[in-house]
Amino acid sequence: MKLKDKVAIITGAGAGIGEATAILFAKEGARVCCNDLSESALKVVENIIKDGGDALFVQADVSIEEEAKKIVDKTIEAYGKIDILYNNAGIVLGGAIDTISTRDWDRTMEVNVRGIYLVSKYAIPHLKKTQGVIVNNSSSVAFKGVKDRAAYTASKGAVLSMTRAMAADYVEDKIRVNAICPGTTDSPSLAERIKSRGGNFEEVKQQFVARQRMGRLGKPEEIAEGVLFLALNEFCTGVSLLVDGGMTF
Repeated sequence: MKLKDKVAIITGAGAGIGEATAILFAKEGARVCCNDLSESALKVVENIIKDGGDALFVQADVSIEEEAKKIVDKTIEAYGKIDILYNNAGIVLGGAIDTISTRDWDRTMEVNVRGIYLVSKYAIPHLKKTQGVIVNNSSSVAFKGVKDRAAYTASKGAVLSMTRAMAADYVEDKIRVNAICPGTTDSPSLAERIKSRGGNFEEVKQQFVARQRMGRLGKPEEIAEGVLFLALNEFCTGVSLLVDGGMTF
């Protein structure tokens, strides 16, 4: 029960890394606000409660200011405080600079960068009271470029830099701010991207597997363990933790 009496917000908690982190945090004793754009996180909340945990579902788009604020307000209304914010919500829209549409570029930045800004903006006054921690979801692509991911790579590089700026801004408030940087992780989102490429599913999947020198995809639970580490280690701030199967060395 490493997170006993803690309250956590996890955005994008409906599947993959967000779902795994919500389940892990609940098992460690946290009360968890599970946010998602769709109702998928409602099932995550139901499973946490079924297993004896305490969780809340807030459906909201992190890129819309009023909805980002709602996530924080509903958490405070239910639990009275916030100790941990995991800014996990994000999207992956493919394309190089000359092939991605302007709308897809803008939407990537709205969700992946603006979303972190907005939720953090409204959570920070509460985190100052608890001397809490923020973990932002960046990516291994912030360190190593990959094909057809121009907007996504740019957004995750921005998240990495923003994390360092936030760590500097709030260190005197005793708020720690860190970034988790996953490699290619087995998730419903990845499966959809593989299907969208067409062709043989397993052959396309192996192209994603080949990115990691360990020769496999990451498991959402492995990334969640990295998030837990960053939430717990009180000597980490401004840190970027790569959990990427050797993708970046």
